[in-house]
Amino acid sequence: MNKKVVLAYSGGLDTSVCVKWLADRGYEVIAFMANVGQGDPSAAAVRRAKVAGAAKVIVKDLREEFLRDYVWPALAADAVYEGKYLLATALSRPLIARHMVDMAHAEKASAVAHGCTGKGNDQVRFEVTARILDPGLKIIAPVRIWEFRSREQEIDYARRHRIPIDVSKRSSYSIDQNLWGTSIESGVLENPWIEPPADTFRSIRSPQHALAKPAYVVIGFSRGVPVSVNGKALGAVALVQRLNALGAQHAIGRADILESRVVGIKSREVYEAPGGTILFEAHQDLERAVLDRQVLAYKRGVAAKYAELIYEGLWFTPLKAALDAFIRQTQRRVSGRVRLKLYKGTCQVVGRQSPHSLYRERLATYSAKDQFDQRSAEGFIKLFGLAYEGAKKGT
Repeated sequence: MNKKVVLAYSGGLDTSVCVKWLADRGYEVIAFMANVGQGDPSAAAVRRAKVAGAAKVIVKDLREEFLRDYVWPALAADAVYEGKYLLATALSRPLIARHMVDMAHAEKASAVAHGCTGKGNDQVRFEVTARILDPGLKIIAPVRIWEFRSREQEIDYARRHRIPIDVSKRSSYSIDQNLWGTSIESGVLENPWIEPPADTFRSIRSPQHALAKPAYVVIGFSRGVPVSVNGKALGAVALVQRLNALGAQHAIGRADILESRVVGIKSREVYEAPGGTILFEAHQDLERAVLDRQVLAYKRGVAAKYAELIYEGLWFTPLKAALDAFIRQTQRRVSGRVRLKLYKGTCQVVGRQSPHSLYRERLATYSAKDQFDQRSAEGFIKLFGLAYEGAKKGT
């Protein structure tokens, strides 16, 4: 029997122990490290995997692909889960899982594995994606079945096997980070009444400590995709990095949510998405300028469903593909510029321009330039309300 497995490897305690645990059970472990903007995998993390027993460590820089093929479509859809979460972690999982499946094929592995717990969302995202792409692959989730019942037991196991785990900087938080945002949970955050302490946040300043003067930024879009900042064309990675830094200085992008997990429990999550928040506000405002009322109203429902599909790990599904076709059609006119003011935690659109704008000053103005025929309103109102005349009689 082929006992080669591709493991999604982060370099932390759980996945390092996963490597050894799988190797102890006769598996040839290929540790896969995906760089989606959390920082380049360190030489120490690669060495840790090898010491733990990995036969091979493969590192891939997926940042450009992550933004181009996953984040930009979500931005075009205006996908925000339960009104607050910009889906940073959720968006990275189908990308990583797809590469794991491809790697399993290339390496002739019979299984893929991950280090997710049994009550998290990521187990669903990894496994559903893998089963969609190749239902023949075995899926192994060591954390759901192994003998360890605490972090301390994992640490003891790692020390016994001389796996170089750095526990000196242990945090009570569980953190996942990529270019689009940071997810923070556990520790004191498990009490939903307690305000997140200052050490909860990774990069975004508090409003009290944000820069004293506001910043103005202009985002350029082409067919729904952000392409420039303040008139300078930038690639996807550089553009998001720049907006992340700018937004963090002005306290933009914090969120504190009691959200509904896929597995049926409520979870308190704190998120940071400075660049994503700026881009979401800009994109949505540009759509208001160029899309008609019916499309805008319908798209709000599509956005909610699209966000739900991402959150639940259903990226590679027929419904998602069908919604993509609708969204691509709506984005044909979403080109132009949006100017935003960033100040003390607020991100406010203060200007917008587009060659496809449906705004006409000559019709909207109340000045002497007004060309709107107000006499036509009377007939319109009569027809608009005709079906309801007398509707209250007899009630």
